[in-house]
Amino acid sequence: MTTVTMYSTEICPFCVRAERLLKAKGVTEIRKIRVDLDPSLRSVMMQRTGRRTVPQIYIDDYHVGGYEELAALEHEGRLGPLLAGEPA
Repeated sequence: MTTVTMYSTEICPFCVRAERLLKAKGVTEIRKIRVDLDPSLRSVMMQRTGRRTVPQIYIDDYHVGGYEELAALEHEGRLGPLLAGEPA
């Protein structure tokens, strides 16, 4: 199974939607990095992704982006294979 990592905050509706979609796809564990609890983590996220908004989602080493990109992958039928470990 792949590793899903999500940079998030406590009050983020798009983070909730992303988590809901991932769980609907069978993801049982999401490694959440709460950037609201430690500002240095937001800096790490920004260096890693080039973005400052949450969520920022990784499936293994593949940077999906935010909720809209995650939903687009699902709409295109590419999210399931990506979660199964197939290359993006």
